[in-house]
Amino acid sequence: MKQLVQKLKNGQMEVLDIPVPLMQKGSLLVKVHYSLISAGTEGSTVKTARKGLVGKAKERPQQAKQVFDTLKSQGAVQTYRAVMKKLDAYSPLGYSCVGEVIDVASDVRGFAVGDKVACAGLSASHAEVVSVPINLCVKLPSRVDMKQSAYNTLGAIAMQGVRQADLRLGETCAVIGLGLIGQLTALLLQASGVRTIGIDIDQSMVDMAEKHCLDLACQRNSEGIADQIHYYTGGVGCDVVIITAASASLDPINFAGTIARKKGKVVVVGAVPTGFDREPHYYKKELSLKMSCSYGPGRYDPIYEEKGIDYPIAYVRWTEKRNMEAFQHLIASGKIDVSYLTTHIFKLEDAPSAYDLMMEKSEPFVGILVEYDFLKEVQYKKIAIESSKRPRNEITLGIGFIGAGSYAQSNLLPNIPKNGKISLEGVMTNSGTSARSVAERYGFDFCTDSEKDIINSNSINTVFVATRHDSHAELVGKALQEGKHVFVEKPLCLTIDELINIIGILKESEAQLMVGYNRRFSPFAEKIKKMFNSGPMAMTYRVNAGKISSDSWIQDLETGGGRIVGEICHFVDFLTYINESLPVSVYAIAVPDPESLNDTLNISLKYQNGSIGSIAYCSNGDKSLPKERFEVFANGCTAILDDFKHLTLYSKGKKKKINKISQDKGQKNEVQSFLGSLLQLGKTCITIEELYTTSLTTFKIVESLKSGEALSIDRL
Repeated sequence: MKQLVQKLKNGQMEVLDIPVPLMQKGSLLVKVHYSLISAGTEGSTVKTARKGLVGKAKERPQQAKQVFDTLKSQGAVQTYRAVMKKLDAYSPLGYSCVGEVIDVASDVRGFAVGDKVACAGLSASHAEVVSVPINLCVKLPSRVDMKQSAYNTLGAIAMQGVRQADLRLGETCAVIGLGLIGQLTALLLQASGVRTIGIDIDQSMVDMAEKHCLDLACQRNSEGIADQIHYYTGGVGCDVVIITAASASLDPINFAGTIARKKGKVVVVGAVPTGFDREPHYYKKELSLKMSCSYGPGRYDPIYEEKGIDYPIAYVRWTEKRNMEAFQHLIASGKIDVSYLTTHIFKLEDAPSAYDLMMEKSEPFVGILVEYDFLKEVQYKKIAIESSKRPRNEITLGIGFIGAGSYAQSNLLPNIPKNGKISLEGVMTNSGTSARSVAERYGFDFCTDSEKDIINSNSINTVFVATRHDSHAELVGKALQEGKHVFVEKPLCLTIDELINIIGILKESEAQLMVGYNRRFSPFAEKIKKMFNSGPMAMTYRVNAGKISSDSWIQDLETGGGRIVGEICHFVDFLTYINESLPVSVYAIAVPDPESLNDTLNISLKYQNGSIGSIAYCSNGDKSLPKERFEVFANGCTAILDDFKHLTLYSKGKKKKINKISQDKGQKNEVQSFLGSLLQLGKTCITIEELYTTSLTTFKIVESLKSGEALSIDRL
């Protein structure tokens, strides 16, 4: 399929062939008929992308700060990789479209193939096919003006602003800013019986709104505008002022205070600063200031948007989906007509010209639609990437990636050796744009929308799995059954049943399985092992893990497994590696947590060889403290490892300190050790017993927290 994308590095736009997006649980696959270009939001994104690095940093100071924070904590190499991953990637544009359902996930109800739907959100992009969660899709009547319905997302944003205004029939509302959102807001206000005043600095927008959706139209810089509004409202002022402008100026917020009535309300929908002047209006009039959040309740809530779990209508009458439904009903019933807003329609292949028009302002525009050849059959296919491939007879390892997000691009792909025996064959990710970006950047032969193209490929004998945690077990099992070697990012799986199934398959296979426990491959880990070559050890691992929001997918037990299964497995494996023995029992206790996340806890481990280990995993500390500190005591010696940057060794009354300029958690050695073992037909890097016991131990930690007891850890 084809999709409009831009590169953040230089703002270059093109229409690319990319794989069809993967249809997730709770989603629909939609063939797009029309999508809407948002001149405000998308125009700002494109403008920033076309600036240099300094200009980008000025536009996005928070992201610039993140870059400097990464530089301090992880060093120049990792920072460079992270930045270039963003800049080199193809970035989709658009968030409002309309089309026809061509496939429905197995867990979806209420939608069928052939339904016409309007879609919202970042996945509702300028592409021939989109995959959109059900709570961001609304069904349309069979006979509907698809061009008008394409305004779906912006209509919901305007609708939420009007709901925040909470106006009554006959009251007066002023709309400051008569762009797309402002025009839609005025249309909704008039349809609800509210007297509507519109204000803008652009006379052409004022004239357009006056013709279609205003009772009083005002050009902001006209003489006596405040007096004119004062007279129109009978000396009372506006009951509510809705700001839909986008400006760095304080004028919209201060002028709203000027024209609002005493004890009136100001609702901010647009991107404007809110540092208003306290005197004379906001204070003396006791004005209320409200923010309107995007499409409405449910926005930015992964439980609502990604999992499709709705809010009870008795408690949340108007969610983002219900706002979209209400907007589409007004269009279908003819109560509002947004067709006048469409000034331009571009074919998909000509869409880059639409953004040139917006940036250069070469002619007047308001609503710009992208039109698709929706009669064309959707093609599910591998996308070949032009690359210099070596002769097939030289290749020993053909590698395929399933999932290639931030971690894989920063720590796995860059560390795969570039030699004649290793070939990057194919990559699949949830997003077609991501798959194409990764394939081009790292030299894969193809990108695809199907895991079968990776797992069943004759040219691929080694599969890297770097997807979200809930898919690890299934993908590992499928790849092993096909005889593929597998590298899977931690955790191996999320349940004991999945673990038993994987181990059963592995025992019957000649393939190797590697889990991404990279810390054991750090050069510092090797130095510690050489120092402590025998005897029971006392080990302590303190992790200043930091807080992760409860709505993160990592904290979701079904998707991420929680931080114990998803992250603490790293530290269980490291202790096991250092003392060369398997844990036999575990006891855990957690700090009481109102959200029951259990991510601040102490874990005590006992090992077969008599060693003991404790893991203090803390999410409630200060982030300025280095993240990790490991201490080990045995045979009159001590080693202290600080954040994989500094190692201090104490032996025979002497102290030796080893420092590295940048952090090295072993990712490079991990990847190269795994591939080296495959090339040389050597032994597996981590034994099957260690893989089994590490996962089992994390499950036992969870059980121990529930039971309050120490639990034994069974051998394989």
